[in-house]
Amino acid sequence: MAETAKSFLIVDDDATFTRVLSRAMTRRGFDVKVARSAENAIDLLQEWQPDYASLDLKMEGASGLTVIPALTAVNPDIKIVVLTGYASISTAVEAIKLGATQYLPKPANADDILQALEQTTPDESIEIAPQPMSVNRLEWEHIQKVLAEHEGNISATARALGMHRRTLQRKLSKHPVRQ
Repeated sequence: MAETAKSFLIVDDDATFTRVLSRAMTRRGFDVKVARSAENAIDLLQEWQPDYASLDLKMEGASGLTVIPALTAVNPDIKIVVLTGYASISTAVEAIKLGATQYLPKPANADDILQALEQTTPDESIEIAPQPMSVNRLEWEHIQKVLAEHEGNISATARALGMHRRTLQRKLSKHPVRQ
């Protein structure tokens, strides 16, 4: 009797990325379903329990982080990777606290995602940065932390940071500063 295929959920609002990743995972033997939003993913979980999931952090509507509790509720053993083009320490910590297995910066391909999901031991070869973070990077990290504390509310975050809402939106629209 044939073994049932492992199921893989892709939650991302980028149509091109989801199409490419879906094909790649299907070729690797996964039963793949795609959700274009966090809300769509949660609805899909009413009838389907994936073994693996790839979540985009920043999408239209709710963040991919909001899907993690629903995923772990339907399958406590699920392996989840959070993908983002806006990586920050605070969102990485939050993703892991919620139950994500890994956190990867975009761009990431199917091999990167599978390697991250299958890695069961810590990578001791990761080097410690020789210098502390730059002031610009520290600012980016602080903004991300305050934004998370205010559940993504731009106006409340701007008030808490003592800056104009448009200034905050401009800073957030830029990609994170390198170390």
